[in-house]
Amino acid sequence: MTQTLLEPPAVDAPQLLRQRMAAARLGFTWLGARKSLSAEQKSRAADPFGAEGKYLSAGKKLLDTSHPAFKAVTAVRSQTQAYWKSISLPFPEPGIRLIRQDQLEPFDVRLREFQAELAQAVEELDQHYDELRQAARQRLGDLFDPHDYPASLLGLFAIEHDFPSVEPPDYLRQLQPELYEQECRRVRARFTEAVALAEQAFAEELARLVEHLSERLSSDEAGKTRIFRDSAVGNLTEFFQRFQQLNIGSNEELERLVVQARQVLGDVGPGELRESPSLRERIRTQMAGVQAGLDQWLVERPRRNLLRKPR
Repeated sequence: MTQTLLEPPAVDAPQLLRQRMAAARLGFTWLGARKSLSAEQKSRAADPFGAEGKYLSAGKKLLDTSHPAFKAVTAVRSQTQAYWKSISLPFPEPGIRLIRQDQLEPFDVRLREFQAELAQAVEELDQHYDELRQAARQRLGDLFDPHDYPASLLGLFAIEHDFPSVEPPDYLRQLQPELYEQECRRVRARFTEAVALAEQAFAEELARLVEHLSERLSSDEAGKTRIFRDSAVGNLTEFFQRFQQLNIGSNEELERLVVQARQVLGDVGPGELRESPSLRERIRTQMAGVQAGLDQWLVERPRRNLLRKPR
């Protein structure tokens, strides 16, 4: 069929994703703070219950992870993961996500900053290490084993990142053309799946944020106005910005729902919502329509994937 001027060309979303994005891999080296009990220790632990040690799962906590210095180390990992996910899209390979090519350098710079922050936090933790070991000795009693503890914590925590190639190796084109074509089809399928994963992630996040805001805007069982944090609005605003930056136009219905939610919220701030009952009710009612559309989209999603499965 001849395409008319009124019909825009269909978006080849997997190809657009390959052209605009790059793979980024994030990994962590992390000291384990727990250890399984030995067979003898599990047997002793099972005796009071008349159980057999081999049917018992038990472990011991080597260090107090609630210590402020340990929590500071853990916080750097959480912040790194949150940043990585905030600027990227999912990819169907463990530890890999897709980021915009123009964000490669900023991503690399920010990750190096996180690495420096982690090194500083670990150095601070190491200064409390003797204190933590002594506390563990007192709390673990006979289960304490000095061999479980390295001499120092320095070098035992790390953040690693790189940019692996997810494209077929070019040398196969000349050496093994058939294998190269097979790899091209495999990579194409991976990016097709990545598009579906991105759409699913966007829809589920928006549904969760809309549901949370709607719940906060409603009255409680006694008819009183619920208290809500500024983040109920701020998280939605951040989502709209991230969607605009990462969306590749692969699903018109999902885009329509995002636009609808954005228009409903408009420029309304948390303060205005707290002060105006009529505004709260209007936004809550209109967001209910967005939520219904998202629920339907998510329910029908498996059927859409089946219908659009590439041949």
